[in-house]
Amino acid sequence: MIGIAEVARYAGVSTATVSRALSGNGHVSPSTKLKVETAARELGYVVSSTASSLASGRMKNIGVVVPFLNRWYFTSVVEGAQRALLRNGYDLTLYNLTGGGVERQSVFEHFLLRQRVDAVIAISLELTADEIFRLHALNKPLVGVGGPLEGVRTLAIDDVAVARLATEHLLTLGHTRIAHIGGNQHYDLDFHLPTNRRFGYEAALTAAGIPLDDELVEDADFTIQGGYHATKQLLGRPHGRPTAIFAASDEMAIGSILAARDLGLSVPRDVSIVGIDDHELAEFFGLSTIAQYPQGQGEKAVEILLDRLHPGQHDQSELNTPLPVKLIVRSSTARPAE
Repeated sequence: MIGIAEVARYAGVSTATVSRALSGNGHVSPSTKLKVETAARELGYVVSSTASSLASGRMKNIGVVVPFLNRWYFTSVVEGAQRALLRNGYDLTLYNLTGGGVERQSVFEHFLLRQRVDAVIAISLELTADEIFRLHALNKPLVGVGGPLEGVRTLAIDDVAVARLATEHLLTLGHTRIAHIGGNQHYDLDFHLPTNRRFGYEAALTAAGIPLDDELVEDADFTIQGGYHATKQLLGRPHGRPTAIFAASDEMAIGSILAARDLGLSVPRDVSIVGIDDHELAEFFGLSTIAQYPQGQGEKAVEILLDRLHPGQHDQSELNTPLPVKLIVRSSTARPAE
């Protein structure tokens, strides 16, 4: 089996230079790095992950913790993070906390504290002070995606502002009876996303001088099915039917489109519908939405972690980094019928 000494002799450099060139730890000139990589490739040398981790003190592995895996947003952030990690020679270990408090305690008190990961990305999880302390005490860099964390680099969209923008889009078209489908209490735990998006909806209506009406608000579970059933309640009423719906996620908005069609209503002639996400199905359904680019969020989180693991490669930005969003208007929204 080819070893590092054979690669060093073939390339005409020291074994230390080979180690630096192939691990990325330490300075090696571009020409020498190319020479070493060529020698390794021609000899069929593969870097031992165990030896590399012993030498560098790192496992080249990042832990990613998510509350759910059966939602498009979370899988998209993970996909973006994994793509960026692969480009940089890192593995990803995924921790899914769907099981609740017991699983979460086990992950933060045991799995992440073992020397298995070099750093952690927490997606839409409002970590406790103790969880943050445990990771920092072991010198494991941490990045949060989804909301602010005390003393932690975080990436997040402004959920209040995003919901307000979606509602203002409907107001600009001339709608005044606008319903809202938000999340139920089960989804209002970390960073209070459903509450914040309802605040944005209400702020837009209040600024436009439109009275708030609890009859125009339905809770759902951020799924297509949940949005479907909530919309049936909103649009099936004999009086006071809304002319527009703002759903707190694209999946619920897609459910709204399907429910409207099943009730014999036309979108957008009878009811306009807007969501948040720019889900992969949004264009297919002609859904107007606020894009939040989750794959880009995952890639940005990895970039920040690699800056922490390899200082000096990029300039560090502010502790809390706002993420870009964009209103995308498609065929599900229009002026209300005369």
